[in-house]
Amino acid sequence: MEKKYSILLYYCYAKVEDFEAYREEHHLFCIENNLRGRIIISPEGLNGTVSGLKEDCEKYMEYVKSDSRFADTEFKVEPHDQMAFAKLHVRVKPEIVHSSLRHINPREKTGGYVEPEDFRKILEEQPEDTVILDVRSNYEHNVGRFKNALTLDIDNFRDFPEKVKELDHLKGKKVVTYCTGGIKCEKASAYLLEQGFENVYQLHGGIIKYGIEAEGKDFEGKCYVFDNRITADVNKVNPTIVSRCHITGEPTDRMVNCANPECNAHIPMSEEAGWLMDGCCSEECRNNPARRPYDGTGYYQKNTNHYNPIKGVKREPAKID
Repeated sequence: MEKKYSILLYYCYAKVEDFEAYREEHHLFCIENNLRGRIIISPEGLNGTVSGLKEDCEKYMEYVKSDSRFADTEFKVEPHDQMAFAKLHVRVKPEIVHSSLRHINPREKTGGYVEPEDFRKILEEQPEDTVILDVRSNYEHNVGRFKNALTLDIDNFRDFPEKVKELDHLKGKKVVTYCTGGIKCEKASAYLLEQGFENVYQLHGGIIKYGIEAEGKDFEGKCYVFDNRITADVNKVNPTIVSRCHITGEPTDRMVNCANPECNAHIPMSEEAGWLMDGCCSEECRNNPARRPYDGTGYYQKNTNHYNPIKGVKREPAKID
């Protein structure tokens, strides 16, 4: 049965001078077309995950590409059986992905693209002179990663430059980076080039595009995503489970956020353990009076005012009834 909804994942590095005005216009378009999701608009471009009916998502892609600044935006489109978000957030931020690499413009310098089918061959052959480098955070690669990939012990992408200092021994090798949708790799690969790595590439479109175009072969576990699904299936050829339940230690690829909002840790947790612990990672969190009601999903909507770090303006989250 054909799924009625789509989930769009995309980014585009482009100069945006009228970011406040464009935010208002962009926000209005999404409301008028019944779209939900998280969209970041910044002076350096766009980044978003959007969900809606298939036909509304098609209108949205046309709308984005109709602006000459974003004409070459590449959308990763996944069919889904329902909305992947409960609300719409369109925010202005200094960067489209939080990093400590604001000086890098991927339009000027970035690693070469490796298309999904070529990346699949690299995974199958595992050449000795090639390193597959995961540039995502711990909670992401702990639930899923490519076979034999090198992972980094980082809690946030902004910690990536510090970790690169530990990779000097790889400067003579071909380094192929990857992330969820490609956005982090644009800057990560550029930074590696800046630090003296000469043979640097990136998986074009990230894990999601690889799953769509190359069936996800040799991606172990699930892909952490930033919508209500929390994790998504990628591998249609040889799927495995690599993560273990935070409570029981049993294999599971089910991810939750701790129900204690003061913790909110991203952890693997089986369905049984989730109900046993009321969605919490520890007894301490379980006994916290601020604990949120657990509904079996481990996903919680934020209900906060949002601060515009460029203009210093607070605004209420946009809502769709």
